Amino acid sequence: MLVLRHLEHVERRFVAPVVTLGNFDGVHCGHQVILRRAVATAREQGGQTIAITFWPHPSAVLAPTHATALIMSLRQRIELIAACGVDVIIAQRFNQRFSNITAEDFVRRLVCGRLGAQRIVVGHRVSFGHARAGNAEVLRRLGAELDVGVEIVEPILAGDHLVSSSAVRRAIRTGHLELAQQLLGRPHTIAGRVIHGHHRGRSIGFPTANLRVRYAMVPPDGVYAVRVRHRGQWFAGIANIGFNPTFEDRTRSIEAHIFDFEESLYRQRLEVAFVRRLRGEQKFPTPQALAAQIERDVAAARAALAQA
Repeated sequence: MLVLRHLEHVERRFVAPVVTLGNFDGVHCGHQVILRRAVATAREQGGQTIAITFWPHPSAVLAPTHATALIMSLRQRIELIAACGVDVIIAQRFNQRFSNITAEDFVRRLVCGRLGAQRIVVGHRVSFGHARAGNAEVLRRLGAELDVGVEIVEPILAGDHLVSSSAVRRAIRTGHLELAQQLLGRPHTIAGRVIHGHHRGRSIGFPTANLRVRYAMVPPDGVYAVRVRHRGQWFAGIANIGFNPTFEDRTRSIEAHIFDFEESLYRQRLEVAFVRRLRGEQKFPTPQALAAQIERDVAAARAALAQA
């Protein structure tokens, strides 16, 4: 799998390329259908699949005070797109200059000219080009003019819910993790690096890894049953998000305790998958009372993870 950063700098020639494009934030069930359809089409004609995604999110450049909250980091996005079988990922750097490229120029000069697309597969809500002037209908018209096949993938439902990145964001923001999992096809997962904390967890028998998370939607404050990925292996655990009211902290933190784990995790990259919300954050009269509650939380988390 090849990762490139600039469409306009691509020099190589691809074999019978099938191109798909979108923000793909979350790589939810709908995105997965689009990506796998593109992969299947490419394989049928002995070609390669190219997925174009954008970083940062266009809203961060065009409307920074109202930027869209991202479901996941670019690294996570690339890993999940690659897992669908895509051969080439172009993580196009989105800036003011790129935003001025018209929809027609984007398709004619870059997608078909630079990449040599023979077929384009996109979702029904696709938008591209300056002022988001490009859509599925524009793509169909340009495809017909350029003799490039265009396939528009219809909306995807997860149960009774229309799958979209916006729906995933709403579910995470409101703490509806089961719905988020249904839309994503997996638990919502954040990634970050372990930083120094106050070591209070260790002092009461529950050492935690404090995560610095830069690009991901963090669920509401509370205690969660989680799975933690470290060096490719998943471990059961529990996580707390919030301000540690027992200790009157003023900074929001994300702390994960991995069951039966003794290694130092400082500066390590971890992924935390949220399986179930156990309770809201509470203030306890003493650290001992907090430790007793954590014992109960651990038991509840083990039970929840055993059923998941």
